[in-house]
Amino acid sequence: MKNTHTILHIVLYLLLCSITLGKKNKDDIKNKSYPPCKACKVVVESFDKGMERTNRGKFEGGDAAWEEDKLGSYKTSEMRLIEIQEGLCKEVDHGQNQCYSLIGDWEHFIEEWWFKHQKDSNLFTFLCVESTQNCCPDNHYGKDCQKCPGYPDNICNNNGKCKGAGTRLGNGKCNCDKGYSGEYCFECADGFYQSYKDEKKLLCSPCHRACKGACKGGGAKECHECNPGWREIEGQGCYDIDECVEKDDSCPKNHFCVNNEGNFSCLACDRACDGCSGDGPDMCDKCAEGFNKKGNLCVNTDILGRKSTENWARYVTYLGLTVATCIILQRNVYAAGVIGLFVAIYISVSEYMIAHGNISDTTPSLDIVDKHS
Repeated sequence: MKNTHTILHIVLYLLLCSITLGKKNKDDIKNKSYPPCKACKVVVESFDKGMERTNRGKFEGGDAAWEEDKLGSYKTSEMRLIEIQEGLCKEVDHGQNQCYSLIGDWEHFIEEWWFKHQKDSNLFTFLCVESTQNCCPDNHYGKDCQKCPGYPDNICNNNGKCKGAGTRLGNGKCNCDKGYSGEYCFECADGFYQSYKDEKKLLCSPCHRACKGACKGGGAKECHECNPGWREIEGQGCYDIDECVEKDDSCPKNHFCVNNEGNFSCLACDRACDGCSGDGPDMCDKCAEGFNKKGNLCVNTDILGRKSTENWARYVTYLGLTVATCIILQRNVYAAGVIGLFVAIYISVSEYMIAHGNISDTTPSLDIVDKHS
């Protein structure tokens, strides 16, 4: 009884801890603060969702012309703005508290945009770029919103990204994509070669895996230098070294070597083997303890006895089912008939699967052993 109470106390304690941690994590997420531009985008995204949520005719189903004339346009009405503002930041998880704080500070900006600038400017540009100056237009960077290299349609030669683009941060330098280098990402990086180039476009492709560093083309013949695991042969370029042939001690005991391009792998021998040259009980150097040679296979010494025992157990099970059916037959013919049918089906299916199924065993089947005798 005492142990039961102890376990119950532990379970309750763990449950309480999980609830407390879950609440703490949720509060941490809500209290998260984003950089100025990202925070402004969160507010705009929340407002846009409010626009979608209220994107309907307030007076649907009536005379549209009368509604427009007498009631005004709901689309740009103060009523719709109030509905949007009531739902702002409620769907925000990360940085929700920051979002609530900002919409309080920026309420006058939002209202000014809604009533005066909605037709000629989107909210992001008006609020984040012009009013609060937390962001820059696309492909501009820094406190003065300077243009990124290659503006407007060839930023970093389309092979990289401008650092700080869209924010008031960053230095505008190009952060090149994989395979490209240079101040404006118009050179191929180490391990890549120039597969196409014109005045405006550069395409760099990866060198062959045999190459160490630079190359002239995509094949193993084009390497300037070979990677480890490869050997340079005159006229053929970099040629794969077969470590399994050149090194007798490539792998530890009871493992065999498999050559791969540029390296090799060591795989464990079959459990029937004590040393091997490949996979399976027919590739053993000699048989492990408890296994004997049967033809060219190493076979479990107990395989014949174990198989025989399995067969006898199966036949006894079938006999037991048949006897039980006969006993039921004396009491209820119909029940015995149904059970007998199921027994017959069970035995037939079982024997068919054993005879034709591809059921693997930890040791070779008797058929294999007989073929190699």
